[in-house]
Amino acid sequence: MNRRRAELQKYGVTTVVRVCDASYDKTPLENEGIAVMDWPFDDGGSPPSKIVDDWLTLLKTKFTEEPGCCVAVHCVAGLGRAPVLVAVALIESGMMYEDAIQFIRQKRRGAINSKQLSYLEKYRPKMRLRFKDPNNHKNSCAIV
Repeated sequence: MNRRRAELQKYGVTTVVRVCDASYDKTPLENEGIAVMDWPFDDGGSPPSKIVDDWLTLLKTKFTEEPGCCVAVHCVAGLGRAPVLVAVALIESGMMYEDAIQFIRQKRRGAINSKQLSYLEKYRPKMRLRFKDPNNHKNSCAIV
């Protein structure tokens, strides 16, 4: 866990979103000032609309209140649930779904199964992560 905690600090992560069942104690992260959100959903599946809404609200709030901050999301293998939420965020910020998937798969081979791909293809963004002045919202993204 120390290596992971160091990695989170390296990227300036302020919030971690777990989309899998909790498999570790979040207290050490919280003691470092990193908030941990637990929003699990089924492995291999698409996120429920409540989780998508919560995810986008969290990102909009964090990126507005703390420009330049980093929010991490993870699941067990990093191939399905977390990449789908990252793709949703990229799509909501204006990226075409094909480009979002290609970007993620360049960083994480094998990410996003066919069921999740179909979900993303049908996903209709409401542009909830578009900002009036994008220069004030230079958030970095790291996929590890």
